[in-house]
Amino acid sequence: MNASLLSNWFLGPLLGLMTLLFICRIVLSWYPQANLNRLPFLLAAWPTEPFLIPVRKLVPPIGGVDISPIIWVGIISLIRELLLGQQGLLRMLA
Repeated sequence: MNASLLSNWFLGPLLGLMTLLFICRIVLSWYPQANLNRLPFLLAAWPTEPFLIPVRKLVPPIGGVDISPIIWVGIISLIRELLLGQQGLLRMLA
């Protein structure tokens, strides 16, 4: 598969969507009364929870604040820059 096609049509939008979902999780953490098992909150909780569980085991909540979605926004931003940034690996291959 062409690296440019992979980055432009799949990987870029996927990483952007995951960043958006983790930002939604950050905002939802401000509202503890929000039921993550009901729509529309389920749309952000379902795809992100498998990523958050292992990070919560490594980095427990600090002062009652769950920072695992913030960590994932940083990880995804780093991956996006390394692969798709101006000097990213997939850009150099294309």
